[in-house]
Amino acid sequence: MLVLTRKRDEVIQIGDNIVIKILKTGKGAIKIGVDAPGDIRVIRGELLETEKQTEPVESVGSVQSKQGLNAQCA
Repeated sequence: MLVLTRKRDEVIQIGDNIVIKILKTGKGAIKIGVDAPGDIRVIRGELLETEKQTEPVESVGSVQSKQGLNAQCA
């Protein structure tokens, strides 16, 4: 794991098309922005864990539909 120290308005570049920007810092929390292409899924870790625990078995069609929705919501 790469650990970096960043200040407000500084960025982290991942590959050619993903940028993470520090928007606000405060006591015990930071606000970040993630700029990524629509086909890259960006989700908070705790939501991913919840999703894995509650995800029913899905057909291929519903998975493709869901992936399209996730790309639009990102």
